[in-house]
Amino acid sequence: MTPTDTTTGTSTDTSTGAAASTGSDGPADPGTGTRAGTGGDASAGPGPSNGTHPSPGTAPTVGSGGESVGGVEPAGDGAARTAPALRFTGVSKRFRDGTVALVDTDLTVHPGEFVSIVGPSGCGKSTLLRLASGLDAVTDGTMDVASRNVGYVFQDATLLPWRTVRANVGLLAELEHLSRAERARRVAETISLVGLDGFERHLPHELSGGMRMRASLARSLVLDPSIFLFDEPFGALDEMTRERLNDELLRMFVLRRFAALFITHSVAEAVFLSTRVVVMSGRPGRVKADVPVPFGYPRAPELRYSPEFAALCGQVSAHLRSE
Repeated sequence: MTPTDTTTGTSTDTSTGAAASTGSDGPADPGTGTRAGTGGDASAGPGPSNGTHPSPGTAPTVGSGGESVGGVEPAGDGAARTAPALRFTGVSKRFRDGTVALVDTDLTVHPGEFVSIVGPSGCGKSTLLRLASGLDAVTDGTMDVASRNVGYVFQDATLLPWRTVRANVGLLAELEHLSRAERARRVAETISLVGLDGFERHLPHELSGGMRMRASLARSLVLDPSIFLFDEPFGALDEMTRERLNDELLRMFVLRRFAALFITHSVAEAVFLSTRVVVMSGRPGRVKADVPVPFGYPRAPELRYSPEFAALCGQVSAHLRSE
């Protein structure tokens, strides 16, 4: 494992193939999307236990570090015992123009956890991803990243318009100088995983919005990242397509068990996908609540219509509305 850096005001294991973030929390960098290094260092822990569905209004909460408070493990016993994949400790971020995006932020994501972040616009959600990927550096505090194998999926698909689906999906493998045979194997596997079989030779403009986002997911999956960062990847899609891609993303998560940090403005999306939902305050952002989601994986689409699911969405929404 690459040693992590705990020096104040620094971050570790940055991505060298970084791409542009289209979030509104900080300045964007041009690029196509990425991760650095090959072969992840963080081992994937087992997934969350099924737990007990919370009664309406009584779902347990946990501290900002992810520790269990209400008797429910946020990501299962295995994840609770492994070293963190990501850890922010007292992190603050001030941009050159004086804007303070984050202040005294503590957040931990273990291998095998899927953590979603919700909060008002401009509260520093996308900034957290940029820090984790190495696109930006922390101003104060420490950040530890356990692996250089980090995937990043942006709000836009950011596909290269002159490259086919196959060529776009294989881009990062090319940049990592994988052999042609290994690259072809991984590209074929991930294209099949995201359901784009038969569209390998299509150009981006020939695909629907949902299909372009699937290609973007496949591009990041091709290097099998141990840490995955998602910056509202489904925010621009219609509800039906969004729910279908949520279902497919969970299927990939169950298969790969990466550590995920997912940004969204949808409370229902956050609860459906996650082992924990982190609620942030308005700018300057800080963690104000960390809510465990006790539903096991895999999750049936019908979970969205259960009373327990509605109760948990209500709890997260209440935290968003509170001062």
